[in-house]
Amino acid sequence: MNKIKIGVVGAGSWGPNLIRNFNSLKDCVLAFVVDSSSKAREKVSLLYPNIVVKSNIEDILNNEELKAVVVGTSAPSHYTLAKKALNAGKDVYVEKPLTLSSVESQELIDIAFENQLILMVGHLLLYHPGVNYLKKIIKDGELGEIYYIYTSRVNLGKVRDNENAFWSFAPHDISVILHLIEENPISVSSTGAAFINPDIEDVVFTTLHFKSGKTAQIHVSWLDPHKIRKTTVVGSKKMAVFNDAIPTENLRIYDKGVDYKPGIADYMQSLTLRFGDIHIPKIPQGEPLKIECQHFIDCVRDRKQPISDGKNGLEVVKILEAATKSLKNKGQPEDIK
Repeated sequence: MNKIKIGVVGAGSWGPNLIRNFNSLKDCVLAFVVDSSSKAREKVSLLYPNIVVKSNIEDILNNEELKAVVVGTSAPSHYTLAKKALNAGKDVYVEKPLTLSSVESQELIDIAFENQLILMVGHLLLYHPGVNYLKKIIKDGELGEIYYIYTSRVNLGKVRDNENAFWSFAPHDISVILHLIEENPISVSSTGAAFINPDIEDVVFTTLHFKSGKTAQIHVSWLDPHKIRKTTVVGSKKMAVFNDAIPTENLRIYDKGVDYKPGIADYMQSLTLRFGDIHIPKIPQGEPLKIECQHFIDCVRDRKQPISDGKNGLEVVKILEAATKSLKNKGQPEDIK
């Protein structure tokens, strides 16, 4: 089998993780790494002497053997770099968020579609074994009807100066919520506050409203004493908590709820609180980022649609945009078209 030759653009804060994982895959060759920083290039050359290191993406796009480009730079550069790679006929993987506007995201989707190219977004948690298990039990009906979901992604630092906490953290939670309930919200309301840098919110509380009546709430902050990365799903039969902050036993299923016994005249007497067992399922382990990187290579090789494709990336960006408008309007609900 011919190995797929790829290049990674960006060797900064997240780039080294992408480089490490793609370099470890057996069915691809990480041939190029691109970064504008001489310090970052020197570090890559020292760690991976067999990889060609360049300072500009144009230096690798004319290489006909290069099949795919991974964009792992900061969010403001995603659109420009991904567009250049797609126009050069390369399949593209872009870290989250896909772009900073839905118009730009749609343009990338159109270019990829017109040229029959793969466009994938780095929504990492969609490849986490714990999230996949949670998705399965929801589809199997183990939790019953899903009532609501709420997430917390808080920590002390890292404070950004070009994006607020919502754009930085919430794409993870939004992508998981959409993945679990398979429904797009119709509106969003968001409130928050900026304490460190003016106009860059450090803490944001966001509520998603769905046509089915389901709701989801997202709490993100980089100004918090705790490190929490939890997703709680409340169903009519059972409830589940996925804790991304711990490496093992990160999913717990609670046999708790409210049972209704029809036929009793007094409505309140017909309701019974149920406190059952807590089940910790055995879930196969695996580094989510390596699973995600392998999925991209599989999609390039087999020409199949990624789980986190361009459309998935667009839906997340649309929610980010609407939440930003609501945030600036002090929580006024914004429709999502």
